[in-house]
Amino acid sequence: MPKKYVEQVGDDGFKKAPVGAGPYRFASFKPGVELTLEAFAGYWRKTPSVKTLVWKVIPEESTRLAALKRGEVDIAYSITGPLAEELKRTAGLTLAPTSFPFTIWMVFTEQWDPKSPWHDKRVRLAANLAVDRQGVNQAVYLGLAKLSYNFVPQGLEFYWAPPPYPFDPKRARQLLTEAGYPNGFEAGELSGDMVYGTAIGEPVVNYLQAVGIRIKLRPLERAAFYQELADKKLRFVVQNGSGAPGNAATRIEVNAVTGGRYAYGAYPDIDGLFSEQANEMNPRVRQQLLTKIQQMIHERAMFGPVIEPAFLNGVGPRPAVSGLGLIKNHAYSAPYEDLKLRPKP
Repeated sequence: MPKKYVEQVGDDGFKKAPVGAGPYRFASFKPGVELTLEAFAGYWRKTPSVKTLVWKVIPEESTRLAALKRGEVDIAYSITGPLAEELKRTAGLTLAPTSFPFTIWMVFTEQWDPKSPWHDKRVRLAANLAVDRQGVNQAVYLGLAKLSYNFVPQGLEFYWAPPPYPFDPKRARQLLTEAGYPNGFEAGELSGDMVYGTAIGEPVVNYLQAVGIRIKLRPLERAAFYQELADKKLRFVVQNGSGAPGNAATRIEVNAVTGGRYAYGAYPDIDGLFSEQANEMNPRVRQQLLTKIQQMIHERAMFGPVIEPAFLNGVGPRPAVSGLGLIKNHAYSAPYEDLKLRPKP
């Protein structure tokens, strides 16, 4: 951003008329409704092919799909479950999945409380064995997502691949019995955001209830959810998700180390290894330390990884190049200057 301009108009003025260095110029913005950009012919890389781009805010999946069918939009992001099946069947529309380093996992916030059932590793392991990850994948993402057994996503540097948790409800119930809960227990709430917390949270809750972990879904508005998560106000089980960039260390620091923004607790030996890797200059040794940390997190069933979601998008008949998938590990259409429309008949 140009410093002189920002100082001249202030933050509010910049939001109303931003200036940057990209392939498109700001044209207009209706907060919560739409954003319009016009192509900048002098962009250094190439002149954009599409002259006008309009982003529309359509929160409901069904409304996004309906707009795509009617030709009101050319690309619709994030269509899941039965609606994705409908999209796939609709003539003239194309299902275009993308992926990025994004994981959804359960946080057992009370595992450090000796009075809580979640303090027992067998209970946390039972929760992991109770969830049919492939079932969630098929129901929500048409089988196009990646199953997750580590809260660190597979696309990040220093990722360690743990042995998979099988879907084994019989063993899950046995573990609960061994932990002193032969009839299961009241597990409170599973809190999540209104997007993934609902789409993924509903089947997860059903699987947990099926083995005796009686838990209720509590979806929250996205901003409120992450604020309460950061303030450590959520109890019982939290369904967290992150697509933040970085590597394994950045995910561990935020979620599994003392003082981490979303860490409800930690273990001294993991804290110690994390400090050691942070000061290690040898990449090979650093990878060994980060692998050890991930192994310890897995062995303690500290989290309940569920899935690395696919981003199921719909493309209408007009785009010749949608931009989806052009950049590896990027979920959205990009680069914008590479988007192309088919010639009018």
